[in-house]
Amino acid sequence: MREFTTPAPAGREAAGGLADSLYDTAERTPDLVQLSWRSPDGPWRGVTAREFRDQVLALAKGLLTRGVRYGDRVALMSRTRYEWTLFDYALWSIGAITVPVYPTSAPEQVRWILAETQAVACLVEDEDAAMTVGAVCDALPDLTGIWQLDRDCVAAITEDGRGVPDSLVHRQRVGVGADNIATVVYTSGTTGRPKGCLITHANLAAEADALLDGWGEVFRDTGGGQPATLLFLPLAHVYGRAVQIAAIRGGFRIGHIPEVSTDALLPALESFRPTFLHAVPYVFEKIFQQARRAAEEAGRGEAFEQARQAAVDWAAAREQKAFGRGPGPGAALRLRHLAYERTVYPRLRAALGGRVRSVMCGGSSLRRELGLFFTGAGLQLYEGYGLTETSAAITANPAGRQKLGTVGQPVPGASVAIADDGEVWVRGASVFGGYLNHPRCTAESLVDGWFATGDLGRLDEDGYLTITGRKKDLIVTSSGKNLAPAALEERVEAHPLVSQCLVVGDDRPYVAALITLDPAALAHWLKTHGRGQLDPWAVLSDEQLHVEIQRAVAAANAAVSRAESIRAFRLLPREFSQDQGLLTPSLKLRRAAIAEYYAEDIEELYLS
Repeated sequence: MREFTTPAPAGREAAGGLADSLYDTAERTPDLVQLSWRSPDGPWRGVTAREFRDQVLALAKGLLTRGVRYGDRVALMSRTRYEWTLFDYALWSIGAITVPVYPTSAPEQVRWILAETQAVACLVEDEDAAMTVGAVCDALPDLTGIWQLDRDCVAAITEDGRGVPDSLVHRQRVGVGADNIATVVYTSGTTGRPKGCLITHANLAAEADALLDGWGEVFRDTGGGQPATLLFLPLAHVYGRAVQIAAIRGGFRIGHIPEVSTDALLPALESFRPTFLHAVPYVFEKIFQQARRAAEEAGRGEAFEQARQAAVDWAAAREQKAFGRGPGPGAALRLRHLAYERTVYPRLRAALGGRVRSVMCGGSSLRRELGLFFTGAGLQLYEGYGLTETSAAITANPAGRQKLGTVGQPVPGASVAIADDGEVWVRGASVFGGYLNHPRCTAESLVDGWFATGDLGRLDEDGYLTITGRKKDLIVTSSGKNLAPAALEERVEAHPLVSQCLVVGDDRPYVAALITLDPAALAHWLKTHGRGQLDPWAVLSDEQLHVEIQRAVAAANAAVSRAESIRAFRLLPREFSQDQGLLTPSLKLRRAAIAEYYAEDIEELYLS
């Protein structure tokens, strides 16, 4: 196996539970504004380390009176909001284990997770979520409470604990060791029923500290102000939890927003004004597409395209210089870039609040061109890679030496290796201890300290990892040609009209694709072409639209051999959705489910 390791800084070793850092910060810097909170449409209000510690302590006392004990599992089924962080730290303060559940989960998924973890209580946001849990209560003998946020359960639980001495919580807290389970986080379930990952306090502390060790100075590059980030990643996903913990441990200020749509996110960014962000590629795709559409509608489409190309060229030239492979941007390119730095790029940064200097991006692959664009527009972008089993990022592009299009080098203290069959193996302190109730899967995945990720990749001469696909997603055509579909799908999805692409071809004579369109982009395209709205089913036969998408397919095919190219495609009347069971909660494609749902459409692709 080819292997690359990034050493960990000396003296960094996990001890105690995750809640300890909260109490330590409140003792050292009680007036530090640690979080910001707001009511719907209200102003942001700072919460100091002392205030947050007191709220956590009061809630922890109430949880004890509600019967939550050391080692109990409590489900958190909510969108990203302040109360989630409050419950996380209150539960960790008494040695309880949190079980995140996506609020969009179906009743059967909720029943499975709560039953397997033997959860004693479940926090929900509203009546609809309470009814979802209530519908499966008969199958959950361990569940003794459903707490509802919009019924002010925080105040009620806190009031219950008013007479409990603080010392009772502290006695519980000092008994929490680094190797205790902190949370059971379920995998996305792209290839089957999700499995619960047993993640310890040490795992999450190692992940958070690796982010702070490797990128802490980047986050603190704020011109003298306190670093601040707006957390909109789902806290049911391990990436969101890792960001939350790193911010608390690093003394950064965090705010929460439950919506990731651009209509909700952009106003929140404008009012909160973060200095750095963690996000998934979907967010940057949406922001970029919205900026391009706005420019075209204002008659500045050509100028925007020129600014985009200048940003891409400038960032690529700077990257080559960083690795000693080029002189950097030439005089003409510097002048072009400077002109757009005065006119176009500040507007893009203003849309993110005006103070963002750096962004870490993970969760799925980011197009290299998109990464170059944002970097060239003044947002230092660091792409990374990780899984639930690695407590979030196990690799990321190092500060000052980004190779966009790769997911970087191992984070401090981690190692990455490529097995003989191309599978990515990883090792480090953030790698989980195994799957709940799945000893066989644990034994197959964890070998001599290495975790076999199931992803395919390659390491370059500088130790940078590129993910090329999933082992289980490999397509083998009837002629015996093997291909990983992810890269081809991403190239098709680079077209502004395309929302999703699923490549098929297993045991078939050639490769084909199912393609969905972005509704907003389609409406804009129709308007600019002087056409009215199309009925969703009309996209199946619209000749002009097919010609446009054929260009996207041809561009993608140009990067692969003929045997790997898409020979036929079908436009679908609507996007793949969670409601259909075709996407995971983290928006990954459920390939088998899509193939079954659209079996007739796939058959017709091979009839001609």
